[in-house]
Amino acid sequence: MTTWRPHPHIRVVALGLHWRDGRLLAAEVRDDAGRIKGVRPLGGEIEFGEGWRAALVREFFEELGIDITITSEPLVIENIFVHEGATGHEVMFIAEVALPDGAFSGQDRIDFREDNGEQIVARWFDLADLDVEGSPSLYPTGLKDVLLGRKTKST
Repeated sequence: MTTWRPHPHIRVVALGLHWRDGRLLAAEVRDDAGRIKGVRPLGGEIEFGEGWRAALVREFFEELGIDITITSEPLVIENIFVHEGATGHEVMFIAEVALPDGAFSGQDRIDFREDNGEQIVARWFDLADLDVEGSPSLYPTGLKDVLLGRKTKST
């Protein structure tokens, strides 16, 4: 198992929000013992000279082998966090995305590898099951409240 630690500098990342039947596609985040401590929408670091939209499309293609469509303007969140005692700092562009018709239909989970070889599992999660006692957290912290607030405004 790969031991992951936050980078010692500010990272700028792009994350995509994809929904299936009201459930959010997110990758499992594990602690050093291999336990699931949280989940995070898919995406990754924006490379120097690359815009957030291009980075988001590239990340989904690299991770899942699919071309996505970005369907919203970004939500921008600053994320300062601690993982296994190490502090991380990210600025995140988070936008709604659509997968190609039929992509991963009939699949409850998607397995893929990161560039560093780490095996990742992504699944669709109900927001009500996240950030509650005994269940994984949704990262970045506070994203669940923002998403629930957006759903309330749109109804």
